[in-house]
Amino acid sequence: MRDEDYSSTHPPLPPTTEDDRVAWLRLLRSRRVGPTTFWKLMADHGTAQRSLEALPEVARAAGVEGYSPCPEGVVLAEMKAARMAGARMICRGDGAYPRALAALPDAPPLLWAIGSAEVLSKPMVAVVGARNASSLGLRMARSLAGDLGAAGYVVVSGLARGIDAAAHGAALEGGTVAVLAGGVDVVYPAENARLSDEIVAKDGLRLSEQPMRIQPVARHFPVRNRIISGMASGVVVVEAAAKSGSLITARNALDQGREVMAVPGHPLDGRAGGCNILIRDGAKLVRSAEDIIEQLPPPPEPPGQGAVPLEVPPEPPKDRRTLQQAAALHQQILDRLGPSPVSEDQLIRDLGAAAKAVSPALTDLELEGRVQRQPGGMLALVPR
Repeated sequence: MRDEDYSSTHPPLPPTTEDDRVAWLRLLRSRRVGPTTFWKLMADHGTAQRSLEALPEVARAAGVEGYSPCPEGVVLAEMKAARMAGARMICRGDGAYPRALAALPDAPPLLWAIGSAEVLSKPMVAVVGARNASSLGLRMARSLAGDLGAAGYVVVSGLARGIDAAAHGAALEGGTVAVLAGGVDVVYPAENARLSDEIVAKDGLRLSEQPMRIQPVARHFPVRNRIISGMASGVVVVEAAAKSGSLITARNALDQGREVMAVPGHPLDGRAGGCNILIRDGAKLVRSAEDIIEQLPPPPEPPGQGAVPLEVPPEPPKDRRTLQQAAALHQQILDRLGPSPVSEDQLIRDLGAAAKAVSPALTDLELEGRVQRQPGGMLALVPR
């Protein structure tokens, strides 16, 4: 059977056996194979094993001679290191994989996780900012993160010193996720080792797409930032210079269709320059957690006494009339969108519907792969 017979537009199923997981990891760790190439190979060849078999010929066609995929021994050593560190492999398509992150075209094929994966099923907000934060900035980060946790949101950040560490520390009780630039078993900076242990002890989570034991280098941080923003409904920048990694996270958020929010600062404080630029360019100004919550879908109600916790909270039952109304709204949205981007506000005005009804409908259509969010709050149909 030819490889093209396996070609599919549907996301590949996650690995279910140890051999499948080894093949996924070998493919991802092979030279010149990043997430985008991984998904292209999987779409073309159907499985990771067939993709590995095809890789030398694919490389030869690209002008790379003598190509060999990642040896099995390398990934077996990585998997052994993961077991020793207590890390779990979460693959795209698994129930525990963050749903919002899975919708991205460059979603990590797999994540290594240490801690409680249950937090990944909860609504998330990213709180990021300067490493050399001011005392006022640190106080603001703690206040926002603590209030967001109390309101039912999980705080996501990068475990860096400064704003990230303050946000994680204040969100421990409500649950927090630290996305690392290096291996999930490599805490950077070392001064946050105790905080890292507290995150896991408090049923939070450490995540990374990098191989085990990998020390972070400069190029890892921008790649890591797309995961922070991709997991969250919105990104809040507390303090950031005009050129900083936090603004990379904000740009990722815009490209991913996430809400971008920022805390304003004094014009003469360089640490506030990036936040003020974001607000000038349309980011929501944040004074308190209430300003953030207003921009986000409400978190689901906690389960009642005696309820059995699930990996993913179940959707409430819908009667036939409600389903028919939802289907009608979906069709109205699709009828009004085309390949040319339209702003979400304009779409809502054209529909004459309430924003609180249109927003979840757009999310459904995004997850179905029928609508695509573009930078600047623009929407367009996905070409078929």
